[in-house]
Amino acid sequence: MSTSQPEESRPPEERTTPDGLLHARTGTDVSPEDLVLASGKDLTPQNLEWARRKLAEEGPAALDKLLP
Repeated sequence: MSTSQPEESRPPEERTTPDGLLHARTGTDVSPEDLVLASGKDLTPQNLEWARRKLAEEGPAALDKLLP
């Protein structure tokens, strides 16, 4: 006997997030700070410079590559 429930009858905290809501950006500009934090690094001058270079080369897609 299965104990699984249809997705709609599960409590909200147990539901899977729809793909349409899983976006890295909200349409705003990506800052070097955003990129550093998304990479899991500390906000140091060296890491901020790395993020500035990466954003200059790849644009906002740099953040998309780091996040699912």
